[in-house]
Amino acid sequence: MSTLEALVLTVQDGDEELSVETARQAINEGVSVPAIVDGLTVGMRDVGDRFARQEIFLPEMMLAARAMQMVMGELEPELAKSASAAHKRGVIVIGTVEGDMHEIGKDIAMTMLKVAGFEVYDLGANVNALSFVRKAEEYHADIIGASALMTTTMPNQKEIVDILAAKGLRGKYHVILGGAPVTSEWVAEAGADSFGENAGIAVKILEQVMAAKAR
Repeated sequence: MSTLEALVLTVQDGDEELSVETARQAINEGVSVPAIVDGLTVGMRDVGDRFARQEIFLPEMMLAARAMQMVMGELEPELAKSASAAHKRGVIVIGTVEGDMHEIGKDIAMTMLKVAGFEVYDLGANVNALSFVRKAEEYHADIIGASALMTTTMPNQKEIVDILAAKGLRGKYHVILGGAPVTSEWVAEAGADSFGENAGIAVKILEQVMAAKAR
């Protein structure tokens, strides 16, 4: 078993101390930050699927999420090195919409976006729609990323688009939606531009968006 595979398993098991230790080992062995994040993304998706099938329950999922957050913190110094070496691709404000406290998916996307060279401003969780717009204006963003992990909070993604339209700002920003219940049909209904089925896909979409904008 590789160190990366061992790391994924320890995170899934929710062992914070061992997860951090294994993450350090992976870094020391020269495993790249994107490879670590990719592996953990797949691992956490599996945790979410097992939770949906009721093979594990909320306490186990929360332990895995906490271990994931601890590892992300350990990756920050390496992430900073990668980001400083990368060409700046664009500016994104990203958060989880009002009424929704879930941050793991958002945090994974943020990590991968930073690795790819994006300047990322984290708005956190439970962010109201107007705050997304205000912060996008404040930070001179190119992209607004809005995550919703519950069907009951998805309408708050649409509210961001509605506010942009009401303020005459809709054409100024690429709005990307994320979260387990989000579909391409919902993106069209909400009037957004795209959705990231997972963090890796989101990065590829936004790289293409910024490349097209630069032409």
